[in-house]
Amino acid sequence: MRILFITSTRVGDAILSTGLLAHLIERHPDARVTIACGPAAAPLFDAVPNLDRVIVLDKMVGSLHWLMLWTACVGHVWDILVDLRGSPMFFLLAARRRWRIGRGRAGLHRVSQLAEVLNLENEPPAPRLWITDAHRQEARRHIPDGPPVLAVGPTANWVAKMWRAERFAQLIERLTGADGILPGARVAIFGRDDERPLALNLIEAIPEARRIDLAGHLDLLEVFACLQRCAFYVGNDSGLMHLTAASNIPTLGLFGPSREEHYAPWGPRCGLVRTTVPFNEIFPPEFDHRSTDSLMDSLSVDAAEAAARDLWEKTRETAS
Repeated sequence: MRILFITSTRVGDAILSTGLLAHLIERHPDARVTIACGPAAAPLFDAVPNLDRVIVLDKMVGSLHWLMLWTACVGHVWDILVDLRGSPMFFLLAARRRWRIGRGRAGLHRVSQLAEVLNLENEPPAPRLWITDAHRQEARRHIPDGPPVLAVGPTANWVAKMWRAERFAQLIERLTGADGILPGARVAIFGRDDERPLALNLIEAIPEARRIDLAGHLDLLEVFACLQRCAFYVGNDSGLMHLTAASNIPTLGLFGPSREEHYAPWGPRCGLVRTTVPFNEIFPPEFDHRSTDSLMDSLSVDAAEAAARDLWEKTRETAS
């Protein structure tokens, strides 16, 4: 049996789609799986059970990436084809059963929108990632046993979504202080290699004895394994936030110029706090995601700390 799963270019959306993939694998444990996705998301799928291949779709002029995918897949009759990109492959490839993403109902979280593709909207499957013992071993090397670890994601794919480094530093000091939720905790900083310059001010603000600098040093599944060794996460709305939520540690997302109703971290151990300026008022008249400075300034350190404490207490009560 063969499954073709066509998912997102962006890391965050690809993570949110993994619940559907996990559902298919659980229903068809002997099926061979082929995944098509963008280059940034491809490493997420390296340890998928019964993986045949990951086809990396680099966007090409004239949509030639779809021709490349058709060429790679046309030789099979797929037992299951799931197309989360609304691509021509839904019509051009032979498949016994096929599902394709539609427009979805307005106001739904992305996980719920994706669940509608397989008629699972009554119980949307949570994102799920797979790792190997090698990933876990690498995580133990970077985060050895010791005091608990506060994980922080200070970057995002555009600066307007990023809370300022000095506010992260103040929040870290409060959360790891004597009266914080994680007194004396180590602090792990995460981010992509190309985002490292954006994280340097915060990295340098953390005392070296408690600092675990992982920004730009790991692949996605190594990051995921490291996050599983952390006690709590706080960070901007980003793919890293969704990766953390899938790791099942308490995850607090910071929101401003993005819609939490669509992209809040998913799961019972997740929470969010947003700017006091609402989404529909937050963008300046000349907004350009490439050049606009942070739009997160109306989110105070006090509000973020209160949300972190509330989430911490909620997850502790659930665990007990």
